[in-house]
Amino acid sequence: MGAVVIANGVAAQDAAAGDAADNSFTAEAWGSLGAGIALGLAAIGAGYAQGGIGSAAVGMLAEDDSKFGAALIFTALPESLVILGMMPLFIG
Repeated sequence: MGAVVIANGVAAQDAAAGDAADNSFTAEAWGSLGAGIALGLAAIGAGYAQGGIGSAAVGMLAEDDSKFGAALIFTALPESLVILGMMPLFIG
C-alpha cells in the first residue's frame, strides 16, 4: 500500500514540474479495445449458444448412444465463434 502512495506522489510531482501526461487514446489503444470487445462478445455468444446445444445433445445421447459423433460436432461448433473472435487479437 505504501508503494502505491509513493508512486502516486512521484507521478504528481512529475506532473507539477511541467511534464504534462498524455492521456489521449492512440490508434493502438482503440485497436486493442476493439479486439478485446470482439473476443468478449464472441465468448458470450458461444456460451449462450452452447448452453442450448449442449442440453439438446445430452438429450439426444440419452435416447440414442450411436449419435455421439453428431452430438460432439454440434457441441464443438459454437467454439468456432470464439476462434473467429480471437482473430483481431492476432491481426492487430
